[in-house]
Amino acid sequence: MSRVIFMCGPSGSGKSTYARRFEEDGMVRLSFDAEMWRRMREEYRALLEPAGVVPETVYLATDRATVLERVRARRGSHPDDFVLTDGLAVEHFDHFEPPSADEGPLEVIR
Repeated sequence: MSRVIFMCGPSGSGKSTYARRFEEDGMVRLSFDAEMWRRMREEYRALLEPAGVVPETVYLATDRATVLERVRARRGSHPDDFVLTDGLAVEHFDHFEPPSADEGPLEVIR
């Protein structure tokens, strides 16, 4: 059976770190810009539906202070990092739309 997991959370929430655990289990990790993810959730689900795949969503509900600390610490330090100023990181965090159970299987990591 095919398995697709969408990692969801604002920049600095720990998505890449958490996703690497799935890589250790043999899954392939694709990294998309967080803004692209926010606009494309429904389109990705529609793309997978004909194949009979119901994607799971893992939402990392990391608090604002931790997110900002991580964004500052990693700024430009690895390939998955989209460089954000503090202002952009705050704006992204404050306007992030958390997923809901209406979208399908959902696991929330705090």
